[in-house]
Amino acid sequence: MVGSCRHDDVEDRIVDRIQARVLDGMGLIPIHSGHNSKIFKRMMGTSCGIVWREAAERERLWVMNPNHPITRGCGRYIEIPNAEMYGEHFDIPEPDELLFISWFEGGEVFRSGAVWHRGRRKIFYFWPGHETYPIYHHEGVLHVLANGVRWCAFEGNTEAIGIGGCYKMPDPIETLSEKDYEQGEIDHPESSLSGAPS
Repeated sequence: MVGSCRHDDVEDRIVDRIQARVLDGMGLIPIHSGHNSKIFKRMMGTSCGIVWREAAERERLWVMNPNHPITRGCGRYIEIPNAEMYGEHFDIPEPDELLFISWFEGGEVFRSGAVWHRGRRKIFYFWPGHETYPIYHHEGVLHVLANGVRWCAFEGNTEAIGIGGCYKMPDPIETLSEKDYEQGEIDHPESSLSGAPS
């Protein structure tokens, strides 16, 4: 998902449906200005605010975790000749893993690639992108996005319960041992309204 404007025009009922699918295991990959989308803000629980500047700056995305499947095949960094600058502070919760930090020619840095796990869901935010710079034709960016799509694919246990809600288990898994008491109503002592002992 990418887009620089009209995020507020997305109806909340659509965001509700997307959130339900993400919680059920569909991955979410907001890219570039997707940090400002309703769904990403909802999933993060923060404003997801940034600072930015558009000056066709050179950007270097440093790989922070070379052992993650999303960074596989990226080398030490990815260099983008012309980019819009996104900078800190980026108002997101602490990521489960930080994959990329961008350095910009003007001196700013930005947490440009991060992942979160929430129940069955995987979220990968990836910064690079722009409406006019040809960033989505950059081989390194396309490589990361392909890796991200593979990583976000749900491969978990669809039979696990307790994810996404609380479930009453009426029947035990094992046979319960005999009990030496009967479960009944609890006898609560009368309490004094004044708080003084009676």
